[in-house]
Amino acid sequence: MIRTAILALTAATAFALPARAADMDIVDTAVGAGSFKTLVAAVEAAGLVETLKGEGPFTVFAPTDDAFAALPAGTVEDLLKPENKEKLTQILTYHVVPGKVMSSDLSNGMKAATVAGPEVTIMTEGGVKVDAANVITADIEATNGVIHVIDAVIMPPM
Repeated sequence: MIRTAILALTAATAFALPARAADMDIVDTAVGAGSFKTLVAAVEAAGLVETLKGEGPFTVFAPTDDAFAALPAGTVEDLLKPENKEKLTQILTYHVVPGKVMSSDLSNGMKAATVAGPEVTIMTEGGVKVDAANVITADIEATNGVIHVIDAVIMPPM
């Protein structure tokens, strides 16, 4: 039952993405999907749009709107304030790994350095996890990298 629900969620998310994502950069792919409005707003507030539209390649672990909604009340609104731009940038760049890392490149216990600096830990047993977030859709290719959709916002060690 749970497995069926997870597969249905994965399929629904995959079908929500643009049909020709590989013809768009990471930002345009996220905008076109429609399920990353909060992520896109955060990327804009942090001044990272041009960076993520750049040549790359980048691997982005992209939290859905539901992942942001699961944060404590007021967290997103607080992070989007101009005075919190540095903290927001640190959190967002923790979701980005330099290079194009496809799911076939992953191994259990793998560490990957993020643009923010600290490493994320990848686990592949029982489903793919990045730190505590589950990858719900993998390998969405864009012209400048790849997006892996995750079900939680991951936080860098502070």
